[in-house]
Amino acid sequence: MYFDSHAHLDYEDIKGADFEETVKAIEGSDVDYVMDIGVDLATSQRAAENAAKYPWCYAAIGYHPHEANEMGDVELEMIRALAKKPKVMAIGEIGLDFHYEYSPKDIQRDVFRRQIDLANQLKMPIVIHSREADQEVMDILKEEGAFSEERKSWFQKRPLPKEDAEKNRNWINAASDARVLLHCFSGSREMGEQYVKLGGTLSIAGPVTYKNNRKTTDVVTAVPMEFMLIETDAPFLAPEPKRGKANMSPYIEFTAMRVAAIKGRTLHETARITTENAKRFFGIG
Repeated sequence: MYFDSHAHLDYEDIKGADFEETVKAIEGSDVDYVMDIGVDLATSQRAAENAAKYPWCYAAIGYHPHEANEMGDVELEMIRALAKKPKVMAIGEIGLDFHYEYSPKDIQRDVFRRQIDLANQLKMPIVIHSREADQEVMDILKEEGAFSEERKSWFQKRPLPKEDAEKNRNWINAASDARVLLHCFSGSREMGEQYVKLGGTLSIAGPVTYKNNRKTTDVVTAVPMEFMLIETDAPFLAPEPKRGKANMSPYIEFTAMRVAAIKGRTLHETARITTENAKRFFGIG
């Protein structure tokens, strides 16, 4: 049983995959849940439609930083309306991307802040994209109340690691869940630990399987699995041994295998714990 916490089902065609084949692959696999992530109004609408159509599918909606210059007041209100549809569970993916700067930085910042505010108004989880803007993303999340005590009071507390008392003390503040997910986390171990202690959750994707990716391996080693989800980011970032191909939700097993190996857990335990974490994070079941 796997929960792919981040996939773009409507992006499959640009990587040469057929949507209906993707659906069949998911339904014939051990993947029980997929969070279909919007990046603009059109993909958010389709994610909501997919969630309504497929029992295993749920939706997150919002404007990715690449598309930030397309979001005005009208578009934001349409996202607000979509958020009320059944099985739309989060605002995302939102954030900052200073690698490509497809949208100007100032516009990215403004759109990011406005969507955090929307998520706070709606008391919904938030899915974050951060690339070459790690500290500023954290600063804006703090400034906009994404880790406030008020926000954390809206959500169920999460379990602490079942480890010795000394290690538990290190994570005691992390029991309060802000429902802020750092998608495809690629930051440092120190930043990952800081996010978790603020109430954030880290999502681990295919790059953890890449041979020279010590950074993400260090994060997985340091952060208890209770604060982790796994994802594909399909159709991007296919894990080894599928690297170079269009990624798809069933390939999440390879990421789960690597996380299990790093943590010294069985694959079954890793699948179960990360699925339970994702269901709790998104408020499913």
